[in-house]
Amino acid sequence: MSQPLSRRTFLITSTAWGVGLASARVQGVTGTPALSLLRRDEVLLLKGPLRTQFDHQQGLFLGIDNDALLKPFRSRAGLPAPGADMGGWYDNSTDFRCDPGNPNVDFHGFIPGHSFGQYVSGLARGFAVTRDARVQAKLRALIEGYRATISSRFFDDYNLPAYTFDKLVIGLIDAYEHVGIAAARPTLQALTQAALPALPEKALTREERRQRPHVREAQIWDETYTLPENLLLAYERGFGDEYQTLGARFLQREQLFDPLARGENVLGGRHAYSHVNALSSAVQGYLTLGDETLLRAAVNGFTMIEAQSYATGGWGPDENLAGNDSREALFKSLGRTHNSFETPCGAYGHFKIARHLLCLTRDSRYGDSMERVLYNTILGAKPTEADGRTFYYSDYGAMAHKEFHRDRWPCCSGTFVQLTADYGISAYLSDSSGLYVNLYTSSRVRARIHGQMLTLTQDTDYPRDDVSRFTLDLRTPMRFTLALRIPAWAGPATRVTLNGRPLSATPSPGSFLHIDHLWRAGDRIALFLDQTLRLEPLSAAHPELVALMRGARVLFAASDLDASMTRDDLLAVRRDPADAEVWRSAAGGREVAFKPFTAIGDEPYRLYNQTVL
Repeated sequence: MSQPLSRRTFLITSTAWGVGLASARVQGVTGTPALSLLRRDEVLLLKGPLRTQFDHQQGLFLGIDNDALLKPFRSRAGLPAPGADMGGWYDNSTDFRCDPGNPNVDFHGFIPGHSFGQYVSGLARGFAVTRDARVQAKLRALIEGYRATISSRFFDDYNLPAYTFDKLVIGLIDAYEHVGIAAARPTLQALTQAALPALPEKALTREERRQRPHVREAQIWDETYTLPENLLLAYERGFGDEYQTLGARFLQREQLFDPLARGENVLGGRHAYSHVNALSSAVQGYLTLGDETLLRAAVNGFTMIEAQSYATGGWGPDENLAGNDSREALFKSLGRTHNSFETPCGAYGHFKIARHLLCLTRDSRYGDSMERVLYNTILGAKPTEADGRTFYYSDYGAMAHKEFHRDRWPCCSGTFVQLTADYGISAYLSDSSGLYVNLYTSSRVRARIHGQMLTLTQDTDYPRDDVSRFTLDLRTPMRFTLALRIPAWAGPATRVTLNGRPLSATPSPGSFLHIDHLWRAGDRIALFLDQTLRLEPLSAAHPELVALMRGARVLFAASDLDASMTRDDLLAVRRDPADAEVWRSAAGGREVAFKPFTAIGDEPYRLYNQTVL
């Protein structure tokens, strides 16, 4: 089991992290030791939807031709560039047209090679789990090939230099950290020197960038404010002291983090995913620099994001955040747009910041939030296709559909592979007392606790089923704590048994249930979660618009979308005996089917139901 380390060295020696906050004054943070992530090779996802997504993403990017992945870099370096163009945003092309007043919108060649670093990162994180020699060989070849292309000319007349630099940084860090590719270290040094002339002196808002010379509108979209997270990680992992200076330089304090720390919602009108991603920069700034203002900004910012989330946990219609009128903005979005939530990118950013805050605060609400996003957004995404077709937006309009993005290889193709490679480290955490179970999914943990190896196997079909079963295997009896997250929505019938007998402790919704026990090989724990039906209104101003929830999952209307329903109609849904993923309810003599997002295919669906009050 990973142990907390010093602020300077903990990320250099381990992928798990945790930090004591004895002097912290942030609400929800205690002086007790923080939770730590397990190593990636300590958690194995077993058969189930999370494993299916992970395997698909790993296999997809393992199969892409190296020359195709390297082509935009070689082309911009003036080198021979064999291989086929990948298409979409990824190609080095002069086709890109997207400026105000230009009717010929074309995103081909928008950000050449933009997601290469994310593909490398996702494969490297996956290698840490699978130890697949084919992945290792591919990544070694990609790093070697990429290094030969590095020069400042790559960023000449480039739309989003900070954006792509950021992705390349995390790819090289992960290749070094998880795969042991020593060449990634000098490659990052060379990349940084090539990128610096293209970067401003500080993080810029879009308004500030607009005031500076630019060739086209797209150049004001660059995301310099997301740079600190990975630059500070490079410093923590021993790539050089200059990365601490660089990371601190791009912390957007005055316009973003300082007001967030004071509780001021300055998110209105800002790009959604990148600013949620920036909250992880605030946390990393706290961890590296010790500035508690940054931690307050992250905690407050996340709370503001949750306040403007749909019942699915998704946020950011048309990729924009709202200010203090956020619930009304969500209401207006239902009739205005089908681009409700930038799903792989948004889920990736959401998981990162929620995981950080869970580790720092031990507050189970962050695990609840991750679970809601998992089951209602990303697990229902269409699988990425080999030709670059990628699920991008979740649609929450009145007549919604699942569709691929119009362009090949958009940003969500990069975050999708990273997110699925992180599922294992999101499922379990640890501290000096034992193990914490955050996500309920078929999996196996092999970790060292109190000096002894143990294996914890979780067998479940949750949330389709209500029960998750755990079996322990260890050499000799050992006392430690097993902590189970009890979601805030858990109903009164929620219970836990140990070796078939009820625990004396009563599970308390919205907390972790700590089971301190002298464990023996073969001990069995069963968690029965009462997934009660309930209605969640969009807002107090629109109580007639409600989402039907069962546990963590939304049940979307998936037939007869025009049927008028009462609240009693919705709460009267019953599971179809022929299909466990379909619920049915009669409304005025018309039967309406409901499904979770993961079960919806090409049929139209609806998130919010207009009820008769």
